[in-house]
Amino acid sequence: MARLYLSDLDLTGFRAERDELFRRHPQSPLPVEDRAGFTGLRYHPPNPDAVVEAPLRPASGTESIDTGGPDGVVRYRRVAIADTPWGPLTLWWIEAYGGGLFVPLRDGTCGTAAYGGGRYLTDTVKGTFGRGLTVLPGGRVRLDANYLYNPSCAINSSYACPLAPPENRVDVPIRAGELDYPRRDG
Repeated sequence: MARLYLSDLDLTGFRAERDELFRRHPQSPLPVEDRAGFTGLRYHPPNPDAVVEAPLRPASGTESIDTGGPDGVVRYRRVAIADTPWGPLTLWWIEAYGGGLFVPLRDGTCGTAAYGGGRYLTDTVKGTFGRGLTVLPGGRVRLDANYLYNPSCAINSSYACPLAPPENRVDVPIRAGELDYPRRDG
C-alpha cells in the first residue's frame, strides 16, 4: 500500500491502482465473494477546489477512541489543528502499533454520499503518505480531499475502525474523494 501512496501516479492512475489492490490483495476488506465481479470503488469526480492550504496551530492533549474491535481503545495525541475553509481539523498522532499521523473527518456528505461514520484523509501508519496531507514549510499544510477514503469498516462489517471524533466533524459537504460503498453484509 505504501508504494502506491509514494508513487508518482496522478489521481486517476492512483484510483485505478487502488481499485486493483482492493480486487487482488489478500488483506482487502472486500468480501472474497465480491472480488471477481468488483469493478472499482465509486468516487466524486476530481475537484480542484478540494485542494487547500491551511495554517497549523499547536494542539495538545490526548483522546482515547474505542475502535469497537480487537484493537480496543486506542490513544491519539493531538499534534496540530489545521484551520481549513471547511472548519478546523485536528491532526492526530496514533500512540499505538507503530504510531503515525491520522486525520479522520466527518463532513456534510457523510451519511448520504459517503460513509456515515466519516472518512480518512491520511493514516500514515497504514502507509498513506503524502497524498491527502502534505506538511509545508512555515507552519502550513496542504490538504487534498480528492484522496479522502472510507475506512475498511465501511466496506466490511468484520472490520472495526476509529471514527472521526467530534472535533473533526464539519458541516460543510466536501464533494471529493471516495463515495459510500454499497455494502451487502450488514
